[in-house]
Amino acid sequence: MTASTESRSERVDLRMTPAAKRTLQRAAAVANKTLTEFLLDRGLTAAHETLADRRAFVLDKGQWSEFMARLDAPPADNLRLRALLARKPAWEP
Repeated sequence: MTASTESRSERVDLRMTPAAKRTLQRAAAVANKTLTEFLLDRGLTAAHETLADRRAFVLDKGQWSEFMARLDAPPADNLRLRALLARKPAWEP
């Protein structure tokens, strides 16, 4: 089921100043949308842009080669990590 065919059953409560609400209502009216439609549309756009920055990145050929070489290289020895992993977990007696 896509987001456009799902029923709207979830709520989000927002606390804001009266001035902030009036500004959002004016912006929604200018966009010919309800306040809910406006906030959902703008919020989802911002969310998609934020998440896109963390899902995809573009590298040129040289950067890609270096990236792949680093992924293929064995990890450097890390004594502090080794000591941490050797410790007995706190939840075990």
